[in-house]
Amino acid sequence: MTTQPITTSVTYTAGRPWLASTHGTDQTETVTIDASKLVATTHYVASTDSTQPYSRLLSGLPLGKITASGLYGPYDPAATDGRQVLAGLVFDEALFAPGQPKIPCALLWHGVARAAKIPGGIDPTKITYSPAGGALIRFV
Repeated sequence: MTTQPITTSVTYTAGRPWLASTHGTDQTETVTIDASKLVATTHYVASTDSTQPYSRLLSGLPLGKITASGLYGPYDPAATDGRQVLAGLVFDEALFAPGQPKIPCALLWHGVARAAKIPGGIDPTKITYSPAGGALIRFV
């Protein structure tokens, strides 16, 4: 039996239509997301391609910090686990394998964003700001 290696490549262009200014983009933080809190098509694009088995976390996804674990999850103004305080936005798309429990990503914690372009949507009037670790994002 002989084996013959096959090489494929897939190119994705990371767009940031939600980003209204480059202010703050040089000071992102690395955070870890609790993948169990994510919903396909709302928070990430699930892989359907056998040549690229990774799903893609959406750039611009608003995050809040889960108090009990210290991990991050999708911002939810109705949550009671810490995610009701906006911590920032996912700066770059991040690839992750199906079943991966934690996802590292870059967090934009201050800057300017277009509210209408945020994945899953966001209502800036419902954002709770916190001086102890909340985001400083201005929505336009």
